[in-house]
Amino acid sequence: MILVYMECRDGKIKKSSLEALSEARRRGDEMGMETTAVLVGHGVNALAPDAFRYRASKVFVLENALLSHYSPSGYTKALVSLIEEIRPEIIFFAATSMGRDLSPRLAAELGVSLAADCIQTVTKDGKLEVRRPLFAGKAFASFTFKTSPQMASLRPNVFPLAEPVEDQGETIKKEVVIPEDQVKDRVVEILKAEGAELDVTEADIVVTGGRGMKGQENFDLLRELTSVLPNSALGASRSAVDAEWIDHQHQVGQTGKTVSPSLYMAFGVSGAIQHLAGMSSSKFIIAVNKDPDAPIFKVADFGIVGDLFQVIPPLKEELKKILSE
Repeated sequence: MILVYMECRDGKIKKSSLEALSEARRRGDEMGMETTAVLVGHGVNALAPDAFRYRASKVFVLENALLSHYSPSGYTKALVSLIEEIRPEIIFFAATSMGRDLSPRLAAELGVSLAADCIQTVTKDGKLEVRRPLFAGKAFASFTFKTSPQMASLRPNVFPLAEPVEDQGETIKKEVVIPEDQVKDRVVEILKAEGAELDVTEADIVVTGGRGMKGQENFDLLRELTSVLPNSALGASRSAVDAEWIDHQHQVGQTGKTVSPSLYMAFGVSGAIQHLAGMSSSKFIIAVNKDPDAPIFKVADFGIVGDLFQVIPPLKEELKKILSE
């Protein structure tokens, strides 16, 4: 059995979790394993049909009022109790902020290995093999597992979504018994950023600004671009975040978020190795920079050597024309 953790936010299963579920079904079909999913929380039972649409045959729903919001200790205890009961051979997570926090906690509790931020899974000699980047993306390594269950987190926007179907499966609801004093960490308040901008890890298009933006007010130019482009998000380099021009949640790079969008647009980003580690797996990269020797051009599919303030306005107008046709 393959078990996939379904991360939920704002009453929906995150796209990255559905991608992990789609990949699990592909591996499950090859290995002759059942593909299942697990929802953790309170009142999440209604989300089970979304997992069935992406080929889960069973959905386990772990319910407890103490799990209404994410709690590392509470979610780990809930998942351990399920895993010890159903004994899955493989467990997948999406390598989101929550997945990166929860999966190693669970692996440590179970005493097993974890392959994090994987960009490929294959079946080799009837066993799971995963591939992940090392040394800030300078090298790649393939791994097999000696421990069971085999655990891996999958990088968002890398694995294609399966075609949704109208299949139905079995929902298995389990009340999780957790003493209140064992839930040592709780969310007491959620503060959303103004405008509720799309997270860079979920976007198909990421528009990023760096030191070349010259100031906080100029990031409005990039926000205007994202308002034109569908399913796009605003990103930033570390230097822009350190200068307090934009919040850390937008940072792309080794000390920020790793993204793999269909299109990555970098404006005024020099391309330090730490930044490239977070975006070099993008499918198509466009860079605009005044320095012809900027490292970003080494990974860009298309580059413009010029003043970004002269490039962005006509680019925005052209995009408006194209997308309105």
